[in-house]
Amino acid sequence: MKGPSVRTSKLLAVAALAAIAGCTTPAPDPGADEAAFKQMMASSFRDKGIARVERLQQDESDAACSRAGGAPLPEAQALAIRDQNRATVKMPADGRFLGDWRAGEKLAQSGKGMSWSDASTATRENGGSCYNCHQIGPQEIAYGTIGPSLFHYLANHEASDPQGAAARRLVQVTWIRLYNAKALNACSVMPRFGHAGLLDEKQLKDLMALLLDPDSPVNR
Repeated sequence: MKGPSVRTSKLLAVAALAAIAGCTTPAPDPGADEAAFKQMMASSFRDKGIARVERLQQDESDAACSRAGGAPLPEAQALAIRDQNRATVKMPADGRFLGDWRAGEKLAQSGKGMSWSDASTATRENGGSCYNCHQIGPQEIAYGTIGPSLFHYLANHEASDPQGAAARRLVQVTWIRLYNAKALNACSVMPRFGHAGLLDEKQLKDLMALLLDPDSPVNR
């Protein structure tokens, strides 16, 4: 028996390739993936206590960084985000930046507040949970490393002279970072304590004192 002709073989090969092509996985659809993700989030969470599902809504700053997926943003976009967030920063009403470092230490240690188990935001102060991401005082044996160590904060920033120019600049930068870290780093993962209303002005001042008071254990 004779085998298939050359022409027949070519036709069979083309048919096989067409069949294979028809079985390939279609290209991902980013729009469909995004819609499926939003649907999953909406069906997986619900309001409970003071924890509301509206917290899942990102502003444009967060959304831009999420879309980047860890990649650096284009410089123009990063600058625009920093400028937008810088405009939200409110300096202390009385012009004084430092509170009580002892209260700041308690605040840094506390992870309480803003939880579904809290009856309301009026019944307790929110904590800062600072040790989740930073080393702060020398007594800590367990702390997070997402952020840099803050131990010896003044010395590490060459600002040990509280009246010096370096210290004055550091006060401003530290306040901005605590109030809204995206004003300095567009995709910072640090909570925007002042911008989001997580901490009030007094609490921010107490954290400032923990970092900047020469008598604080941070700087001894």
